[in-house]
Amino acid sequence: MSTDDADRDGDPADRKRFGDVPDQYDPDAVEDHVFDYWDAVDAYERTVEHRSDGEDYFFVDGPPYTSGSAHMGTTWNKTLKDCYIRYLRMCGYDVTDRPGYDMHGLPIETRVEERLDFENKKDIEEFGEQNFIDECKAYANEQLDGLQEDFNSFGVWMNWDDPYRTVTPEYMEAAWWGFEKAHQRGLVEQGQRSISQCPRCETAIANNEVEYADVEDPSVYVEFDLEDREGSLVIWTTTPWTIPANTFVAVDPEGEYVAVDAEKDGTTERVYVAAPKVEEVLSAGRYDDYEVVEELSGEDLLGWAYEHPLREEVPDAPDGEGALEVYAGDYVDTDSEGTGLVHSAPGHGEEDFERGTELGLPAFCPVGPDGVYDDRAGPYAGQFVRDANDDVVADLRERGMLLAEETTTHSYGHCWRCDTGIVQLVTDQWFITVTDIKEELLELVEDSEWHPGWARDNRFRDFVVDAPDWNVSRQRYWGVPIPIWLPAETTDGEPLEWDGSMDDAVVVGDREELAERVDQDVDPENVDLHKDTVDDLTITEEGVVHERVPDVFDVWLDSSVASFGTLDYPGETAAFEELWPADLIIEAHDQTRGWFWSQLGMGAAALGEVPYEEVLMHGYANMPDGRGMSKSKGVLVDPHEVIEEYGRDPMRLFLLSATPQGEDMNFSWDETEEMASRLNILWNVLRFPLPYMELDGVAPGELSVDPGTGVARDGDGATADLELLDRWVLSRLQAVEETMTGRFEAFRQDEALDA
Repeated sequence: MSTDDADRDGDPADRKRFGDVPDQYDPDAVEDHVFDYWDAVDAYERTVEHRSDGEDYFFVDGPPYTSGSAHMGTTWNKTLKDCYIRYLRMCGYDVTDRPGYDMHGLPIETRVEERLDFENKKDIEEFGEQNFIDECKAYANEQLDGLQEDFNSFGVWMNWDDPYRTVTPEYMEAAWWGFEKAHQRGLVEQGQRSISQCPRCETAIANNEVEYADVEDPSVYVEFDLEDREGSLVIWTTTPWTIPANTFVAVDPEGEYVAVDAEKDGTTERVYVAAPKVEEVLSAGRYDDYEVVEELSGEDLLGWAYEHPLREEVPDAPDGEGALEVYAGDYVDTDSEGTGLVHSAPGHGEEDFERGTELGLPAFCPVGPDGVYDDRAGPYAGQFVRDANDDVVADLRERGMLLAEETTTHSYGHCWRCDTGIVQLVTDQWFITVTDIKEELLELVEDSEWHPGWARDNRFRDFVVDAPDWNVSRQRYWGVPIPIWLPAETTDGEPLEWDGSMDDAVVVGDREELAERVDQDVDPENVDLHKDTVDDLTITEEGVVHERVPDVFDVWLDSSVASFGTLDYPGETAAFEELWPADLIIEAHDQTRGWFWSQLGMGAAALGEVPYEEVLMHGYANMPDGRGMSKSKGVLVDPHEVIEEYGRDPMRLFLLSATPQGEDMNFSWDETEEMASRLNILWNVLRFPLPYMELDGVAPGELSVDPGTGVARDGDGATADLELLDRWVLSRLQAVEETMTGRFEAFRQDEALDA
């Protein structure tokens, strides 16, 4: 008998109970029906209420940037989160599931600049800071609405009515509170460091915000003439623009070096290079012949003095005590690229700066935040540094210092938001000195459990070991203002210069304190903490007027406080005291250098504890051929197109079929189609017994199975008579349930799907 016959011949009540089940699985029709049903019965709200008496489980959502629509990476991430939140609720937990959004920073600013056709910060200043902040706020909220709609449409169950947003006063206050706690521990300071600077955005960016791409650059060998002895040291660099700031040459004290008399065009000159690099260097210099006349160790070279190669062009270049000498450097490798003698400019390179600081040498940096030489650079002043490479090389050639000139293709860092090549500069920045608590951080790493375990024990731990002090300042507009007020003048109007002591700085930790200490009237309940408000506030204490520093926080500091910011702490304390730290966080492996790290840094600096107990780290979502996806380059798979082609459930099932533990996932259209076929099989399994159940008067909704004993009961509670096949089906169901539970507990939902 066909289903249609059964529907015609059966009792009307049976027809209502069983309904019409189409012959074919239609994802769109099923999904529309499910969404309508969820809305009609308040399914999400009732599920949350049903578990409200369960054991608390504090899940914290990593906040995506509100800078565009959902991509396949965020879709995979949210699908995993939805899957595990549903599983936890099925286990009886009362799960905190407040979604979050990162709404500050360059991701939003650069999109707004594109809309307004701005090229740099000067355009923003002409437009007006207040106007630009308003535009950023409007854009972030607009994109928030789009992301909320996307995630909802993917079938993700979270508390969409009450997301945490990093732009609210409550959340911004959490950032202030955490920073002030770090200050109380003596971990906040202003200082000079070598930083990655985006010359277009004119701000420092974090090392994990630098994206690399191959570029062609000069590859030059330069001779630094020795003082008090014959010959020259040969250095190699791909950044000729840093040579004006040369301050010392670094060698490997245990390395082998040689003096070489090299002949070209009938003239002989003596050059010093690392022994393993002789052939390479002299070949580049196109010498006719050469002879090694002396063998030395790197230690033999220490203290040798040389002349600055561009002294006439850059008279302000370092020449004080200790400058322009050879020193040991643990970053020198005589077998790697170059000559084994490393040109070192403490005003630029990170290793150069650190070694120069150890040696007490100046950090000469004649470059502004826009990457343009200032007046100290002599004839190069006014030029963008990379554009000046040709002029620097030409001057070296004219002075007879250029041994060889080539080009090389190498990986070079670019700004993560505008794709501009970065420059390394030494500037004043604000830091949380996490190096002062490095041992504490490493101990806290052990206090969380990671899936996979190697991600914690190798990848994350290694990053923490090498992590420098945390540069938390950005020279931008749309962000959480750094809550530091410095002495500006006396109450009599006499200008004051801050001496760098944090004892004389005012660090504000919350809105109540702000209202109490500032000179202006502020309502702590309604104050907007963005720059356009707080920049006008002053604090006068003990005859000294303090003004706020102009910088905003690194956007990673915003998200670093998510574990307590999502609980509206410190404004509200009850939930924090009951729930913190987080039971679980789920993000991709790039967050070992991002959110996983920033949370650990803030947790240690402010609270002395790790802010999460368990971490599930998944991989990247890649193109079918393994290429990384990039929205800006148009290399992507749009989840909306996948839904249109196959439906939400097939897409979700494919995403959940990939391992969630560390490995990248290559999206597959074919496998998504296969998932649709599998769901069609399940659909047919559902359809097959329905007409027979209707004929026999079986009402599935009136049967229940005790999960502990496997005993089936009818609607009256009486034990139901089961055939052997029924008992086998129930036994198989229990086995599947046990297997799936075990795999979910191990955070392997991909294996659970095959149970």
